[in-house]
Amino acid sequence: MTTVPMPIDGTSRYGVVAIILHWLIAAGVLLLIGMGLAMDHASLDPMRMFQLYQLHKSIGISVLLLVCLRVGWRLTHAAPALPAGMPVAERRAAHLAHLALYGLQIVLPLSGWAMVSASVLGIPTVLFGMVPWPDLPVLATLQDKAPVEAALKGFHHWAAWTLAALIVLHVAAVLRHALILRDSVPGRMLPWAVGSSQRKQPEDFHNAIH
Repeated sequence: MTTVPMPIDGTSRYGVVAIILHWLIAAGVLLLIGMGLAMDHASLDPMRMFQLYQLHKSIGISVLLLVCLRVGWRLTHAAPALPAGMPVAERRAAHLAHLALYGLQIVLPLSGWAMVSASVLGIPTVLFGMVPWPDLPVLATLQDKAPVEAALKGFHHWAAWTLAALIVLHVAAVLRHALILRDSVPGRMLPWAVGSSQRKQPEDFHNAIH
């Protein structure tokens, strides 16, 4: 009797949930970086600047929630294995880079939230103009907010540049695996490969039977 193999389980790739969260977070982070640059350098009238700040805060909190979901999912779902031939040093570097990316994606929204909470202007945050978001109580009740707000603003600024640098390194590493090493690493997180592998499963199953 012919042995029927199990359907492809995607263990060489991240799961669909992880892939969706990854690309949602990536889009949100890139938007936030672009908006941050615009807020620092663009000449906008006060109303447009206010709207941009509110949207920036809304996307930032959304990214924070998505990253928390991503971390929770990652803790309960193992990542696909790296190529067997990858040197130990590269494995460790990849692991540390991922930890740094996760950490900054949490710290940045938190520092922004803290900065808004310590703002001397006291402008409330309303996510996407619909959902009120509270300030952090310990900062909202400070007597002298100005120096705390300034320190948090500086930290937020440089953390954002650090994250941008890490993203550039991350993309460079992916391109190296795709164009030079030509291994399986880039395909682990590409969204369109999910649909492709799923479409092939019925055909592979049929061929195995016959």
